[in-house]
Amino acid sequence: MKMSGNTIFITGGGSGIGRGLAEAFHKLGNQVIISGRRKANLDETIKANPGMAAYEMDITDPASIEQVAAKIIADYPALNVLFNNAGIMPFDDAAKAIDEKTMQNIVTTNFLGPIRMTSALIEHLKKRPSAVIINNTSVLAYVPLAYNAVYSATKAALHSFTMSQRFTLRDTSVKVHEIAPPWVDTDLIKKSGDPRAMPLDAFVKETMEKLATNREDIYVDAIQMLRDNPGSKEHEFFFQFNEVMVKEPIPV
Repeated sequence: MKMSGNTIFITGGGSGIGRGLAEAFHKLGNQVIISGRRKANLDETIKANPGMAAYEMDITDPASIEQVAAKIIADYPALNVLFNNAGIMPFDDAAKAIDEKTMQNIVTTNFLGPIRMTSALIEHLKKRPSAVIINNTSVLAYVPLAYNAVYSATKAALHSFTMSQRFTLRDTSVKVHEIAPPWVDTDLIKKSGDPRAMPLDAFVKETMEKLATNREDIYVDAIQMLRDNPGSKEHEFFFQFNEVMVKEPIPV
C-alpha cells in the first residue's frame, strides 16, 4: 500500500499494536485518526503525536460506531484507510461453562465490531480513488490457543470474512489487507517482557515494511510455520503447540 499521504482511521489506536502502528504512520506524514474507549489513552497518544486526532468510540455499540463514522467523514473527507484493530483477549476454558458476558464481549468487539465499522465507512471508501481496509486478526486464526478458544474463533472468523471482503471488493478502488500478529509484548494480555513475545517495536518495523509491498496477508517471518499449518494434518501441530503453552502458560 502507499505509505504516505493517507488519511488513516485506526480503531483501538490508544495502546498496544494500534498505537505502535498509528505512530509509525504518523511519522511518515499521514493524517492519523485513532479511536478507543479509554479517553486517557487517547489523550496521551495525541499529546505525544501532535497533529494526530482522536475520537472516543465504543466498538461494541452500533450507535457509537455510526456516530463516529459520520463525524470522521465530515471532519476528514479525505479518509481513505480503515484499520480495524480494536480487540480484547480474555482467557476462557472451553471445557467449562463460559461466562455469557465475557463471550458476548469478545465476539462483539473482535468480530462484529470490524464488520460494523467497515459497513459504516465502506460507501465512503469506495468513492476514494485509492482506499485500503486493514483487518487485524491473529496467528491464532490459523492455530487456536485452546485456553483462548473464543478469541481464537473470532480471529478465524475475521480471517474468513476478510477473504470474502477482498474478493467482493476486487473490482473497486478498495484493497483489503490482513495483519496476523504473533504474540506481541503489549497490554492485550499482560506486558511482561516474556522472551516468547515479540517486542512491539520489532513487530511494528517488520509490519510496516511488509505493508509497503503489494502483499495482501501481512505477517512476520517468525510465524511462517503457523501460517502454513491449516490443512488436513493441522491437528497434530495444534496439539503440540498447545501442550507447550500449557507447560509454559502465558502470564495473566
